[in-house]
Amino acid sequence: MKSLTSSSSISLLRSLFPSLSPPYRKPSLRISIRSSSSAKMEGEQQQKRVIVCGGGVIGVCTAFFLAKKGAKVTLIEKSSIACAASGKAGGFLALDWCDGTPISKLARTSFNLHRTLALELNGSESYGYRPIGTLSLSITEQDPTSSSSGSKSILPSWVDGPVRNPNVTGTIETTAQVHPQLFTRALLSFAVANHELEVVIGELERVEIEQGRVRSVVLKEKRGGESGNDNRVIETDSVVLALGPWSSCLSMISSLFNISALKVHSIVLIPKDSSTITPHALSLTYKAAYGGKPIPMDHEVYPRPTGEVYVCGMSAMGEVPDDPEQIMGDPESIKVLKRIAGTVSSYLKEGEVEVRAEQACFLPLTDDDKPVIGEMPNVKGCYVATGHSCWGILNGPATGAAMAELVLDGVSSVVDLTPFSPARFLKSTRPKHKQ
Repeated sequence: MKSLTSSSSISLLRSLFPSLSPPYRKPSLRISIRSSSSAKMEGEQQQKRVIVCGGGVIGVCTAFFLAKKGAKVTLIEKSSIACAASGKAGGFLALDWCDGTPISKLARTSFNLHRTLALELNGSESYGYRPIGTLSLSITEQDPTSSSSGSKSILPSWVDGPVRNPNVTGTIETTAQVHPQLFTRALLSFAVANHELEVVIGELERVEIEQGRVRSVVLKEKRGGESGNDNRVIETDSVVLALGPWSSCLSMISSLFNISALKVHSIVLIPKDSSTITPHALSLTYKAAYGGKPIPMDHEVYPRPTGEVYVCGMSAMGEVPDDPEQIMGDPESIKVLKRIAGTVSSYLKEGEVEVRAEQACFLPLTDDDKPVIGEMPNVKGCYVATGHSCWGILNGPATGAAMAELVLDGVSSVVDLTPFSPARFLKSTRPKHKQ
C-alpha cells in the first residue's frame, strides 16, 4: 500500500481539507478525492442541487462531502440527527477486520478517512476519536474458576472477571473509536457552518420522476392541524436515499431489493471511578447459564474517553416502528447486558455504576450481506446508500465521499462502487432458449 507522501497526494488532501496543515499523521492508505466538479461549477455549469434523505451517519457523511465539493445540499430527516443506530451504536472502527470480504477496500479507505476527519474537525475533543487496543475473550457465567487460560498479562487491570482465552485482535494502529452521535452531528455542524447545507425536519413521502429522471421530492403534510400543512415539494437535480432500516418503507426501493432490520440492545454505564477503565475494546463470547446449559452469545464492551462504558449485544430480527423515537429495548435483554458487564468487571457491577442509557436500535441488512451504494437503475439522478449492517459508522466516510463523486462527477475514484450497485438486484429478462 502507498501512503500520502507525494506532493500531488498532499495537494489533494489539502484541497478536500483546507484547514489541515503539517504536522499530521499520514494514513496508511492512499486516499484521493477528486474536486473537479467544484472548479467546473465556478465557470462552466450551474451549482448542482442535491437532496439527501436520512440524518444518520451515511446520509450526513454523504451530505458533508457533497457540500465540500460545492453542491447545494438539503438534508431531510424525519426525527432528529443521529436519533437511531447512528446515535446508539458503539462507534468501533477497524482497519482490517473486513479483509477478505467484499467491503475490504471500503473499510480500509474509510478507516483512514476517519483519521483525516479527526484531524480536520478536532475529533479527539469534539467526538471522542481515539486509537484503542482491542481484545477478544470468552467468559462463562457462574464459572467457579477465576483463572484465565492464555496470557492474562495482556488483560487490562479492570477486566477482573473469569476470563478465558484472551487474544489481541487490534492495536492502536488498526482499531479506533468515535462517539457515533457526536461524530455524526459534528460533521453536519461543520458543513452547515462552512458550506451550503440546509437541514429540513420532515418525512419523505415520495420521489417525483419525470421522463426517467428525478424531478423533486415530496414531504408528507404536517399532522395535528398545524397551519401550512400542504405537502411540501422540493425540486432537485439529484436525490440520495440513505434511509437505513427504513429503506424498504419506500416502494421504489422495496420493489428492487429487500432491507431487513436487526434489533440490537445496548447500555451506557458510568463507573464510579472511570479513571480505572483503560482504552481497550472487548469482543466477548459470553456463555450465559440458562438451566445449567451455557448458551454462547457475542457482545462488545467499549470504554469511551467521556468516562462512559458502552455494552451491546442481545440481537434479534424485528420490524422497525414508523417513528424512530418509539424504539424501546426489551427489559430482559437489558437485564442480561447489565449482568454481563458485572461479570466482566467488578468496576461495572450494579451499585458501582450509574446507568446512563438503556436502549436499542435497528441495523439495516441486505440479503447478500453487501451494502447498496449507487444509482438506482432506470432512474437518473436517484441514488441509494444503505445496508451497511454493523459497519455503518466505520464505512460512513468512504461511502459519503464515494457518493459525492458519483453524484457530481459521474464516477467514484475513492473506492470502486461497482460491487455495491443496486443494479445487481435486477432480475434477468432474457428469454429462455427452447430445448
